[in-house]
Amino acid sequence: MKIEMIFDKATFTLTYIVSSNEEAVIIDPVWNYDQASSRLSTQSIDQVLNYLKNNDLKVKYILETHAHADHLSGAQLVKKKFPNALLAIGEKITTVQKRFKKVFNLKNIQEDGEQFDILLNESSVLSFGDVEIKTIFTPGHTPACCSYLIGEKHLFTGDTLFMPDFGTGRCDFPDGSAEDLYNSVADKIYKLDENIMIYTGHDYQPNGRELRYCATIKEQKEENIQLKASTSKEEYINFRTERDAVLSAPKLLLPSIQVNINAGTLPEPEDNKTSYLKIPLKQTPEIGNG
Repeated sequence: MKIEMIFDKATFTLTYIVSSNEEAVIIDPVWNYDQASSRLSTQSIDQVLNYLKNNDLKVKYILETHAHADHLSGAQLVKKKFPNALLAIGEKITTVQKRFKKVFNLKNIQEDGEQFDILLNESSVLSFGDVEIKTIFTPGHTPACCSYLIGEKHLFTGDTLFMPDFGTGRCDFPDGSAEDLYNSVADKIYKLDENIMIYTGHDYQPNGRELRYCATIKEQKEENIQLKASTSKEEYINFRTERDAVLSAPKLLLPSIQVNINAGTLPEPEDNKTSYLKIPLKQTPEIGNG
């Protein structure tokens, strides 16, 4: 088994290509989007596709760890090149779809997960090449977050855990929960073999350090600045709640989430052949009304 990483510096996102016997799995692909110009581009996906081509790999699965709020999913771009590839996500995505269908008033969006080829549960086991993929539900950052244990030694955690010097994902998105994230890490991830390597969904390179994207469970338990094995649930919930209260919303939150709950599919073009994203406005009280 071989693991290749593609880093999208604009969103600090890590996409992984995991391959075995000429078959590959793509985890969290990125579709580049510049919000100021509202322009889509394919730099990150081009790197993924070039790697696949250069190594004669066919994509069997595209795995999303959750409905991302900081980048648009590139899943549909991969499926254009590999139409037999199956797009999979945790079955709790339906909770996120229900919530954000209302937020964006997306009348035509189905909220049963039908946009994805596979809805995974915690008994789901996929395989590619000679390797198995086990699904572990790790809610907290969102209610639908999954981690993927591949080949028993490599765990891809999305936004649940970052590198030890950065901590964990935030928990203030709708239906997110600091208590759930604590339980996901303390009762699930930290109970696994300490030699398993964790691969993170982002690396924000604190203090300007070089890019890092993996650490053992043992390292996380001993060194994670927000959630060590010795951290109590009360300590973590208090810290995470206070920390999240002062964080700004992710820059691409509104564009990303309405695309990603639809499996990375853009809204249908209108009669001028252009797709449009919706931006809900939050109005303040009128002057003179308190």
